[in-house]
Amino acid sequence: MQADVSRETEEGLNYFADLVAKWTKRINLISPSDDIRARHLLDSLQLAKLAGNPRIWVDLGSGGGFPAIPLAIQAKQSSDVTRFVLIESDQRKAVFLRTAIRDLGLNAEVINERIERVGPMNADVISARALADLPQLLAYASMIGRRNSRLLFMKGSSYREEIRTAQERWSFDLAVIPSSTDEKAAILSITDLSTR
Repeated sequence: MQADVSRETEEGLNYFADLVAKWTKRINLISPSDDIRARHLLDSLQLAKLAGNPRIWVDLGSGGGFPAIPLAIQAKQSSDVTRFVLIESDQRKAVFLRTAIRDLGLNAEVINERIERVGPMNADVISARALADLPQLLAYASMIGRRNSRLLFMKGSSYREEIRTAQERWSFDLAVIPSSTDEKAAILSITDLSTR
């Protein structure tokens, strides 16, 4: 894997990659043909440099643990005090996430619930990857976060149209960061979210 991480982080990421591959045989975490390191691990780690040093990081629809678990693995090896909260409605995926957190000793927890039922959290950062279109993600963020929460949404090639649609209902400050793992994708860094 080509990433500037410590040996301990590399070991944790390798363990997690093996765990994902093992569980994917039983439940649908990722496509079996995916290169987990390039497609999922490195992609997830991009968010670390955009988040600052949050106390509470909420990941929406965590699924197979991306981006939250790789980020928590990396945070464990630093002086970072970030607590990761992974929201996942699928019970089998929640069991997988709890297993990974326990095995790797991460500062994280799983909420096995639909996002709409979780209620407000004091989130400094809210992330999502391959969950929903931007207008829906902003609706979720407005339920979970606060006005000064930083939203980090990993989006594919349709992100420009999603931004235009979202701006019909929402007001926000936006930075578009090109993905380092997919030239058609981007990370949307959003702050100061409010309804129009």
